Amino acid sequence: MNHAIQVASLTKFYGNLLAVDRVSFAVQEGELFGLLGPNGAGKTTTIRMLIGLTRPTSGTATVAGLDLAHSPIEVKERIGVVSDVANLYDELSAWDNLIFVARLHDMPKERMTRQVEKLLRFLGLYDRRRRRTGTFSTGQRKRLMIAAALIHEPQILFLDEPTTGLDVQSARQIRELLHELYGRGVTILLTTHYIEEADQLCQRIAIINQGKIVTIDTPEQLKSVVQTERIIDVSFDHPADQISRALSDLDHVERLIVSGERARLYVRDPAQVLPFLVDMARENQLKVVALNTARPTLEDAFVALTGLHPEAMAVEKRHRG
Repeated sequence: MNHAIQVASLTKFYGNLLAVDRVSFAVQEGELFGLLGPNGAGKTTTIRMLIGLTRPTSGTATVAGLDLAHSPIEVKERIGVVSDVANLYDELSAWDNLIFVARLHDMPKERMTRQVEKLLRFLGLYDRRRRRTGTFSTGQRKRLMIAAALIHEPQILFLDEPTTGLDVQSARQIRELLHELYGRGVTILLTTHYIEEADQLCQRIAIINQGKIVTIDTPEQLKSVVQTERIIDVSFDHPADQISRALSDLDHVERLIVSGERARLYVRDPAQVLPFLVDMARENQLKVVALNTARPTLEDAFVALTGLHPEAMAVEKRHRG
């Protein structure tokens, strides 16, 4: 299979700050590929280099079969970009915003009109085509930004944090849209700090932290890093921190995370731990409200591979959102 994007030892310094450290990866044609990592990990800087907005300090990149350093204009003609900053004109209607973008690409009038109508219908915005963009919700604006990025039918679509700041319903709509675009054969590279989003959408994920690629693989293969463990999630009627030390000292418990009334135990064999867990709760006059076992998630793999606590990503979501 041909590569839509090839990156080799891409590096970016801002003064003495190393933002991206010898990043290498390849994205196949028709693939939905994710860069997953916390804020400041180097995701946006990597995207900015690949779309020609920032010059790399060193390293090489080929996008849509073209050397980015030698053919930046030609690359821009073959890609669509959705950044985390709105690039729409609030005083223009949705229709006129897309017509404006289409004219920038020198599209013939007949094709331009046909493409704008098709995209507005596809993105569920046709009924609002004559409304000023300034009246749109955040989710509607994001969909219109995606339409603008697709107007010239690019080979590759770059999205930087596409669902940050959206409500749950709008974020779900954007994810469904990306899944449909992938189904139509569009090559997509997206950055995200939402672990579940990467798990739902991406065929492969590059985990990036402190400017370096930690690993690249499919979500299922990444989860296999911690598949030797099982998880026991237990919720009590009172905070669990009073027995956290006793829980961590139980035989067969590898790791423990306590948050309020909930405790998560990483174990090799749940059957060996469950009876002692229930007895301990009874001895400490705690009532078990909920109890279940599960396989490790992509979040668990992310923690194992990066050493970052899940709460660090949760804080990031609240901060950015």
